[in-house]
Amino acid sequence: MSSREHRLDGGTPTVLVTGATGFIGHQAVHRLLAHEGRPRLRLLVHDRDVPDCCAAATAVVRGSLTDPASLRGVCRGVGTVLHLASVITQDPATAHAVNTAGTEALLAEAHRSGVRRFVRLGTAAVYGPGPHRGEPAPSGRPLSVTSASRLAGDRSVLAAGGVVLRPYLVYGAGDVWLVPALVQMITRLPRWIEGGRARLSLISVDDLARVTAALVTRPAPLPVSAVLHAAHPRPVVVRDLVTALCRQLGLPLPRGDVSRADLEAHLGGPADADLVRRFAQFGTDHWFDSSELWSLAGLEPGPGFAEQFAACAPWYREHLRDPLPATASPAG
Repeated sequence: MSSREHRLDGGTPTVLVTGATGFIGHQAVHRLLAHEGRPRLRLLVHDRDVPDCCAAATAVVRGSLTDPASLRGVCRGVGTVLHLASVITQDPATAHAVNTAGTEALLAEAHRSGVRRFVRLGTAAVYGPGPHRGEPAPSGRPLSVTSASRLAGDRSVLAAGGVVLRPYLVYGAGDVWLVPALVQMITRLPRWIEGGRARLSLISVDDLARVTAALVTRPAPLPVSAVLHAAHPRPVVVRDLVTALCRQLGLPLPRGDVSRADLEAHLGGPADADLVRRFAQFGTDHWFDSSELWSLAGLEPGPGFAEQFAACAPWYREHLRDPLPATASPAG
């Protein structure tokens, strides 16, 4: 992959997509298939079946990010790699194998095949506890095994001249992380953390897929070694977020306040440090400037959170069951 050139070939390009069977991936593939001048798609799949909505007009190749030999040839004839695959885990060996070494193996194959554009989906969770208030380039201070391994993979992509997209919190049909985590929080601690005043960057999975598809099919060059924050331009106040969730899902609103400093006592001490950290992130500003991404994609953002969440609330009401496992983190 050339770090000097990120131009798509003339004619219909071929885009290799990893993670196409995931929450964000299958929506991105759906958007690419519907895109004007639809690119040829090649899906790198490990051990899942390809959803029906992704099967049309695509080629499927089997391989594993943890097995570099299985990746040989997957990028042959490809102009763009859209790397959406990752793993959320507390096991350091697995996180490194997929998120760090797996990304490096895919980059090496892309370089061998002459791929000119490499876009990776990361996470703004790599920036750590905050507060973050729109600063252009926060320092990486990952607090979880998953985020540390993803940051290491990001650095390899940026060193090779690629682009890293970093959403913070993603919601919509198929979400098994964010809203289940919020339901768990409201049930476990029905209080406003720091008055519910914190502002957070959110993006619907539909908007994320839409802007990602537009970015990777953009005819003009992309910036080299760029981090692009992926969010709706308007941050969401936690009180508004939780109020909308409770209204749509029939949950009682929190009552009373608790400070971040007192979270451990309210959660029952000695509390699990990871649990306290996950609750605390909803009491601190985490919002990021996404204007460059929307400009490069040539798109206007969709409606705000309240309208988009109302549209996907029926899916949550149908599918939401048990709260998030204690080891998971909605921001990765």
